[in-house]
Amino acid sequence: MPIQLLMPALSPTMTEGKLAKWSKKEGDAVKAGDIIAEIETDKATMEFEAADDGVLGKILVPEGAENIAVNQPIAILLEEGEDKSALDRAATSPMKPEAKPAEPPKAAAPNPPPQVGEEAKTSPPPRSGGGLGGGSSRIFISPLARRLAEQAKLDLGGISGTGPHGRIVKHDIDVAMAQGPARAPGAAATPAAAPVAGAHLSKDQVAALAGNAPYTELPMTGMRRTVARRMVESKTTVPHFYLTVDCDIDALMRTRAELTEIAATKLSVNDFVIKAAAVALRRIPRANASYSDDAILLWSEVNIAVAVALDDGLITPIIKNADTKRLPEISAEMKDLGLRARANKLKLTEFQGGTFSISNLGMYGIKDFAAVINPPHGCILAVGAGEQRPVVKNGALAIAMVMSCTLACDHRVVDGAVGAQYLAEFKKIIEHPSMLLM
Repeated sequence: MPIQLLMPALSPTMTEGKLAKWSKKEGDAVKAGDIIAEIETDKATMEFEAADDGVLGKILVPEGAENIAVNQPIAILLEEGEDKSALDRAATSPMKPEAKPAEPPKAAAPNPPPQVGEEAKTSPPPRSGGGLGGGSSRIFISPLARRLAEQAKLDLGGISGTGPHGRIVKHDIDVAMAQGPARAPGAAATPAAAPVAGAHLSKDQVAALAGNAPYTELPMTGMRRTVARRMVESKTTVPHFYLTVDCDIDALMRTRAELTEIAATKLSVNDFVIKAAAVALRRIPRANASYSDDAILLWSEVNIAVAVALDDGLITPIIKNADTKRLPEISAEMKDLGLRARANKLKLTEFQGGTFSISNLGMYGIKDFAAVINPPHGCILAVGAGEQRPVVKNGALAIAMVMSCTLACDHRVVDGAVGAQYLAEFKKIIEHPSMLLM
């Protein structure tokens, strides 16, 4: 019986993807484990492996097709001994579903809770009568969507769910709010707010507000949409506060030069920052934390997510157990992750599961900045450029290489005192780099 090859779910939150490339063509023999296609998700391009032996009988979705829903048939695999006539029978016979591909190996890192704004797919549906519409019918809705609907006093009875099995998800609530849906019974009507430029507006509306000035369209990629959504959610649901220190890195620059002479790889300032940030987290473990509705999660491993800029967004590959690795190890691993991130070749486990983030814009000459927290992380460290500045040493004016670092903290997880303790520890380590060699 022919086997349907279905669009795979390559991440816990993936609902659709792009079929970037077919690695096999119709008529090619396929063995279990062969790469048959490349699937582009919102964060990376990942390889799709066949789960059965056979012949690729028919391709249903062409290369470059976008917005292919998870579990939608993309090809038909003929089993051993079957010929193309089986494809005709397949049109009128129930298809044998493809064996579910093995899930990618779980990261050694702890598995953080679902990202802010992402729906928890394992949450049970509410009981009958639990909806905001007041009816007795059973309403399937994710916890986040329910909370947003309650805040907006929406009548769920008029909202159609687009999630699995008709579940109402956050996207449905956003659409309902943008369309001015009916309020829950008894909710007071409020005047519609004036539109804000760039906030849920179409390109034509934005152009009109800008006086129809000429513009060039850059298509919104899946990654760009994800970055936009998560940053909005972070700044609207995570209470940020910021702490800044200036670090004297003269000793670090001398140590870096000495180690570069004897090490197999050239060390960067960022390698020292990653190591120092990780060691400081091990010493101030209260800062290595995440927020959940039920508890504050204190991570037992120190896994540093490092922001890497891409052409159409950014991604945060992870240096796992960074506090236990030597500087040359961190340097080599970061170079490899950075190259594969820019080539969209990272595995899921290599950019999910971090516990703390670093964003370094020093290479662009940025003196200091405040970064946006990457949920569910409790903190992100923004690192500026090292530059010569006047400082006071031993009561006298001197010139030193100084680097400004700003820690953004989720106040639900990290209080001001904990953030200050962490940043003080980081400063001590970065200014005495010999501590990183012990």
